[in-house]
Amino acid sequence: MPKIAVKKRHVIRKSQITELLDRLTSEIGPSAELFRSDRIERVETDASVELYLVDKKPLLMASGDWAFPTLRGLVEHPLPERRVTVDAGAIKFVANGADAMRPGIVAIAPDIREGRPVQVVEERYGKPLAVGIALLDAADMERQEKGKSVKSIHYVGDDIWNLEI
Repeated sequence: MPKIAVKKRHVIRKSQITELLDRLTSEIGPSAELFRSDRIERVETDASVELYLVDKKPLLMASGDWAFPTLRGLVEHPLPERRVTVDAGAIKFVANGADAMRPGIVAIAPDIREGRPVQVVEERYGKPLAVGIALLDAADMERQEKGKSVKSIHYVGDDIWNLEI
């Protein structure tokens, strides 16, 4: 399994912290304040997303116009927003990087938008299993009977999860 190579890391300016937190707020609302810190570092890697260290822990990732917590960020600061809940039968697949399929989804938060990041959580304890990109809006996902609903981009045990800094 290829490891993520850390090329550089540097502390970002206050203006960049504000811009990052604004992007995060547009995704998860007021819960973005949980990630506020005076020291946020940007890590340059060969990963497909930008990684940010909040107090030396990889808690945030960003791509394009969105920012979202990593799984470590979601474990450390559980969020009620942007949740897709899967049943017990889907846990092992989603935790190993599979996309979330509609038959296994038991609950969908109404704030989910197509093309935006969501957290995939398990039904019993609400623990995050993956971060993915929603393939449909919440209303369309509710109507969907089968097929992919969330494309997985970060899951338990992947390179971002195992990143040692």
